[in-house]
Order: sequence, then C-alpha cells, then structure tokens
Amino acid sequence: MITIRNLSKSFTLHNQGGTVIPVMAGASLTVAPGECVALVGASGAGKSTLMRMVWGNYLAASGEILVGGVNVATAAPREIIALRRATLGHVSQFLRVVPRVPTREVVAEPLLALGVQRETAQAQAEAMLQRLNIPERLWSLSPTTFSGGEQQRVNIARGFVHPYPALLLDEPTASLDAGNREAVLRLVEEAKSRGAAILGIFHDEGARARLCDREVDVTGFTPGLAA
Repeated sequence: MITIRNLSKSFTLHNQGGTVIPVMAGASLTVAPGECVALVGASGAGKSTLMRMVWGNYLAASGEILVGGVNVATAAPREIIALRRATLGHVSQFLRVVPRVPTREVVAEPLLALGVQRETAQAQAEAMLQRLNIPERLWSLSPTTFSGGEQQRVNIARGFVHPYPALLLDEPTASLDAGNREAVLRLVEEAKSRGAAILGIFHDEGARARLCDREVDVTGFTPGLAA
C-alpha cells in the first residue's frame, strides 16, 4: 500500500549562497495492508522529513513514493488532494484548524469532503469524539481553546473518522494520560485489523512494541549518519 524506492531529499539555503544540504538518500521501505511500521532513529535523523515527503508537504529530489498507486513524488497538487481526501490519512502532533469552527465540524470535515450527508457525518464525528473522551459540552466549541491533550484527541478523531487505507501517525499517544492512550491504541489496532497500512513515529516504546510489526531505522538513509 505504501512503497518508497530510492528516495532522496535536500534543502537549498538561498540566504546562504544557495548552499545545498543533502538530508536523505536511498530511502526504501514498504508498508503492506494491515501492517504498522515504525520509523526510528536519533533526533535529526530524518523521521519527520520522510513522513512529510510521504504526505506530500516536502518535494522529493528523486525516487518514488507510491501510496495506493499514486506516486506522491511526482503527483500534481490535485492528485495529492484527492489522495488525502480518500486514501491517505494523517495524524500530526499539532492541531491546525480554522478558528471558531466547532469541534464537531472539524472532525466531520473529512467525511463531508467525501460527500457523506451532513447528518451522518456529524453523527460519526460525535461517536468518535465520544470514544476519545471529549466531553459533549465541548463539541460545539472551537478546539483552538482546548488543552494540548484535548487537541491531540481531536486530531486523532479527525484522522480516524474515515477508514483510510493508509495512515501516517506522528506521535499519536503524545500528551495523553493512560485512559486516553488506551483508547488511541485500540483505534490503531482496529485500523490494522481492517487492513490499513500504517507508517508512524512512536517515541512511546510501549505503544511501539504493541502496535508495530517492524522498525525501520532512518539513520541508514541520512548522509553523514549512515554507517
């Protein structure tokens, strides 16, 4: 479902005479349906850079990123938008939403974008918020006013409200207490059971041991760090 072949990335520092810094080379991995793969490596090794390339926020210098048959490395913006709408979900550490939009609407938005009727989308969003222990009194408020842990759970609700065939998870259990952590772990396990291909960063060692089938050390893809 997710296949990365010979991927490379560099950054050009235009304010320093156009200096080019290579940050990744030769990255290759696959994530099969129903599999969860953890990216590991020291801080700065390139875990987040690789995730951002798969999501389409960073443009690869060369190589392929195949997600559901779409090559993200060369896809047009409209193709990436379509991929994100139906196939590739993403849960980041940080909630980025339009201010004053109610939490219920924030979570329902991925379903509405797919053409799900508003009443059905909102009902599914409310069910997901309930699973993640977001109090009903908060559903009509903007999540921009919430605590860090509450915002993280809204992010997770939004990322899991649609059964994406592929998921990117960036520290999904960060900032969560034991009860809410367990709720998130169960959601990930359910996603695996239905066949989702999951690529993630998990600094929570217990979560990584429970959820992940394999680990890929990105240090081997990082110029200057690879052995």
